Order: sequence, then C-alpha cells, then structure tokens
Amino acid sequence: MEKRIKKTFVCRDVHYTTADASIAMHYQPEAGDVALFEVLTIGKHKQVQGETGRNCLILPGDIIMAAFGTRYATSQFEGYIPDSPQDEYHILGAGGTVGIVHSTHSKFEKMGPTTLRLIGFVTKPNGQIVNTKEMYSSQMTTFNGCRKGSAKIILSIGSAMDSGKTTTAAYLVRGLRLAGNKTAFIKLTGTIYTKDRDMVYDMGALMAVDFGDLGFPSTYYATEQELLDLHETLVQKTMSANPDYIVMEIADGILQRETAMLLKNQAFMQSIDEVIFSCGDSLSALHGLQVLASMQIFPFAICGTLTASPLLVREVQELVDCPVLTLQQLQDGLPLQLMNRPALQFAS
Repeated sequence: MEKRIKKTFVCRDVHYTTADASIAMHYQPEAGDVALFEVLTIGKHKQVQGETGRNCLILPGDIIMAAFGTRYATSQFEGYIPDSPQDEYHILGAGGTVGIVHSTHSKFEKMGPTTLRLIGFVTKPNGQIVNTKEMYSSQMTTFNGCRKGSAKIILSIGSAMDSGKTTTAAYLVRGLRLAGNKTAFIKLTGTIYTKDRDMVYDMGALMAVDFGDLGFPSTYYATEQELLDLHETLVQKTMSANPDYIVMEIADGILQRETAMLLKNQAFMQSIDEVIFSCGDSLSALHGLQVLASMQIFPFAICGTLTASPLLVREVQELVDCPVLTLQQLQDGLPLQLMNRPALQFAS
C-alpha cells in the first residue's frame, strides 16, 4: 500500500509529488528546494505543522514533504543546508525546514534532532526542482524606501530569543484594538511556523502575515536585499486591512545577523515609527538600550519577560528613563500615551 505523504506547512502550495532520487547524489540543494523524506528516528520534533496548519504526529517510516533551509535558534538548534549529500538529514523547524544541525542547546543534546532519509527532490513535469521561494518570487516587491499608506509601524525587537517579543507584540495589538484602532501584524524574520502570528491574530490583529507567506523556510542567511523586499511586500500585503497600526516583529536578539542588519539599515529604520524593546533581565535591558542608542534607536518602552518580576522592573526603572511596561499596561493602552514623545535617554 502506498504511503501517505505528510506535507509540511512550508510546502502547503506544492501540488507535485514526483520525487527524483537520481539528483540526490550530485545536486547541491538551495534554500526552499522541496524534497520527500522518510522519517528515521524521532528526536526533538515529534510533530510537524501540516499543510492546513494543524500539528501532525510523525512516526518512523512516515514520508514527509519539506524544504531545505537554515535555522538560528539559540535555545534550540543552529542548522544549515549541507554542501554535500548526507546519509541523514534533520528537522530544523516544525514548519518543514530541513537541514543539518550544527549546534544544539544543552537541553536537547540527549534527545537530538528528528532524523530523516532523503528519498528524492520533488520535481515539476519538466524536471525542474520545486522551490518554495521561487513559487512566490513574482509576488515580491522591491524595497524602495517610500512609505505606503498612513499606518504607523511599531517594531518589536528583543535582547535575545525568548525575551518576550511576540507576547509584547500580541498585548500591544490587543491594547491598540481595545482603544479602537485597527491593527495588523508582521513577523519579518525567523523560521517558518505559524504559532507566533496565530497568537497575535487571536489577540486582535485583523491580519497576521510572515516571511513564510513568500516561501521562505527561514530567513537565516537571507541577503539584506531579500529582507528589505520581504519588508516591502508584507507591509503592502497588510494594507488590504487598512490598519491604523502595523506591529512588526523581528526574531531573535538585536545582535543576531539579520536583526542587526536591519537595525543598521537607515532606509529600513526610516520606515519605522516606533520601537518597543523586550528583555529578560535588568542587564540585558541596560546594555541593550546602550547598543540601540549607538544606532540612534530609542525605544518608547521596555517590556518582555523581565516584567513578570516587580523587583526586576524596579531595578531597571532606577537605571533608565525609558518606561517599563507590564503586559497589563500594554493591554490597557499605555503605549498610546508614550508614543510620539521625544527620544528618552539614560538616567543621569
């Protein structure tokens, strides 16, 4: 009996299932190349996000359709597309990003990644390998630095992965909505998986989109121009919702490659109206503000996981003038009182 192919989310619009095994021994895959894989062993990823967005259980022997890509996740995996054929490959992200793990956070060392065997690359009738990025390339708009529409863009950035950027964005969206504003959400960088944008949508965004809508398995090692074009395209996409505000999240921390690249790009930052900064502790808040100030970026508020601790909030507030907002204050609409104020500096 022919096995059912479990198509991952990144391949949701791929309508071909023919796998060419003969290419595998000499072809160097590129980001977005689609292939069929057999699940060998179960490690970190026991599920993948399927084509409908539903998390799908996977078992040894299952056949999945996924795309080659990279991953940067300091609390999970660092992974790359191999430069030569491998006996086994690894699931880097549940949305269907596959590559080879280069480093692993210690909490997953014993578990390891879920391993796969490459069956073959998925091809079109003309023999061309299907590539998810190429599928959406005609939808990409070249960045030109010109503002589109009247929506204000608020950038949610953080000191590191898991500093609270998405939660900050979600509660900010809810607060804006409760104040009578229409909002949209963009996750500009990261590894494909819709959990973050689904959360913000559930909190009240009229539209929530991300880089995966343009076929990117991840944005790690994307070029600066690709990032700018993603920004331009996704902002234009959200304009159909006629939002008053667009809340945009950049994944990982401000020192990460793609994040730093965007923050240092003057044309990109000129398209941003306000910045909110999420941090995990007082030192990351203090030093993070200093790093941002060196780029002439001055957040209107600090938020993030540190705000779960009143003691940490007090510690930070004693050191800086930048307001520290809890999730409740974000939801209560306090950001509307703080935005458009002159840039705040460090306390003397």
